[in-house]
Amino acid sequence: MAYIGNQVQSGFHTIPSVQRFNGDGSDTTFTLSQTVSNVQDILVSVDGVVQDSSAYTIPDGTTLTFSAAPSSGTGNIFVNYLGIMDTGVTVHEANKGNFKHGGMFRTNAQSMDSNVTIEATENANVTGPLTIASGVTLTINSGGNVAIL
Repeated sequence: MAYIGNQVQSGFHTIPSVQRFNGDGSDTTFTLSQTVSNVQDILVSVDGVVQDSSAYTIPDGTTLTFSAAPSSGTGNIFVNYLGIMDTGVTVHEANKGNFKHGGMFRTNAQSMDSNVTIEATENANVTGPLTIASGVTLTINSGGNVAIL
């Protein structure tokens, strides 16, 4: 189906970050913590003044090089990363296939090893056979119908 707008992203994204440097009035190069592809990927300010991208270059993707040395100051150079960074999310083994968040309960586990309560305001979905271990309680607080198929 066709849609208008940006393509849906395939992974988790972080919000843009900020990096600060201390100017000393003589150094013109600073090492970026993230690799950028061009000067439009960052917004640079010195002493609170946003710098035109013609005032600096990034020749190798990680070295910010000013055409003139920024003034002296503690944390007076701000680099705002504008691009969204793709990062992977590693799910903790205990949470794989099991989660209860935002009103949804789901388990893919073959065996439930801990007590669980599903509130009347939550939806529940279980895929595959579910075996509840001995001594474990599954409580369903229903405000209406409960269907077990």
